[in-house]
Amino acid sequence: MLLPKTDTEVQSNYWTANIYFKARNGTYKRVPQTANQFNDGDNAGITLYYTSPDANATTAFRPGFRMLTGDPMRRTSEGLGKNMQQCYRCYTQPNWGGSPYPPCMDPKYDTDYFPKQPCPGGIRSNIIFPQCWDGKNLDSPDHRAHVTHPVNGPVAFPVVNVTCPASHPVHVPQLMYEVMWDTSAFNNLDEWPADGSQPFILSTGDDTGYGQHGDYVFGWKDSSLQHAMDSGCYLRNCSLLTEQPPKIKNLCNVPATVDEDIEGWMETLPGGGMGN
Repeated sequence: MLLPKTDTEVQSNYWTANIYFKARNGTYKRVPQTANQFNDGDNAGITLYYTSPDANATTAFRPGFRMLTGDPMRRTSEGLGKNMQQCYRCYTQPNWGGSPYPPCMDPKYDTDYFPKQPCPGGIRSNIIFPQCWDGKNLDSPDHRAHVTHPVNGPVAFPVVNVTCPASHPVHVPQLMYEVMWDTSAFNNLDEWPADGSQPFILSTGDDTGYGQHGDYVFGWKDSSLQHAMDSGCYLRNCSLLTEQPPKIKNLCNVPATVDEDIEGWMETLPGGGMGN
């Protein structure tokens, strides 16, 4: 079962860091998002996948459930190879050309650090969450301890049959975030750092990309997620859910609460970042 979500039943909260371009003169500009592949008509936004190895094999998240994955302070690789839990893909051709492969499955196509070369077709970032829950706690002090990976460690997307440890015996959906970043305005090497290093930085202050992370707060209506997973819904082929058309989705915006320019060039990252 594979569900990319834009349905009216989904009212969960999802968060990940923005990406900024740091010019040679030391100023910053936010990298805009763009619509994902096959999402014609969307302005931009995040694509969300809920996966299960088979119908009736997964327990949906419960009201009040939340979790965090990744570490904003990480600056080195986890060394997971073909089981990366966060990754970036550099598209060297427009319209997602040149890399028609699933995310985070092969270091030949994806890296757990920012691409070191220009990406004319944009950068795709992915974040994968753990699939095993302790079955008791909807949260934990660090927002991580109540979930973990299968007994054999982190697994690639999409998930196949896995075994959860006795400490976390409940198999929950494999959740993956996917964001397309439009880097077309930032491919001029004369604006990149003089030493030739890559110019992108997360809003947390991480210029390696290793610290990419995601926050999740469950918010599906009633038992709609459980019903969808039990029925084996695949992509948009799911009569149990009501998909929103792009013109409706694009109206969903949060009004600004602070009057400031967030799209132009900035002297510092918003909030100053979390430090390098």
